[in-house]
Amino acid sequence: MAARSTSFRLGDEARQRLHERAEREGISATALLERLIIEGVDTLEHAGIVYRGPGHDRRAALAGGPDVWEIVARLQELEGSEEQRIAVLATETERHPRQLRAALEFAARHPTEIQERIARNERAIAESRAAVAQRRALLA
Repeated sequence: MAARSTSFRLGDEARQRLHERAEREGISATALLERLIIEGVDTLEHAGIVYRGPGHDRRAALAGGPDVWEIVARLQELEGSEEQRIAVLATETERHPRQLRAALEFAARHPTEIQERIARNERAIAESRAAVAQRRALLA
């Protein structure tokens, strides 16, 4: 999507805090403002979802709980209907099914972001397993 110029008037305190935070993160005020708007709208639309992580690696998560991608990855591993899977995961994680449904709803609205995160984790696991196999081979 192409960027378009938009004008906002910010109060002095908001502008100062935005610039200070952007400077601490090493990014432009515009980049930080864009991230804050996207994350803010997401959290308004998806109750119980928060963002965490450093500026270069932000990810959606349940407030006080696991990342959304982790929930989706586990639900994909389970068998049964959606509600059966949610019930199993609710028992495993001691999370209310409502929270898991909120994460699943977020993922449905952001499938590319979630699937990319799952794929990244699967690649890391595969690389780790390959490294273990190589170490074992060296010591064999």
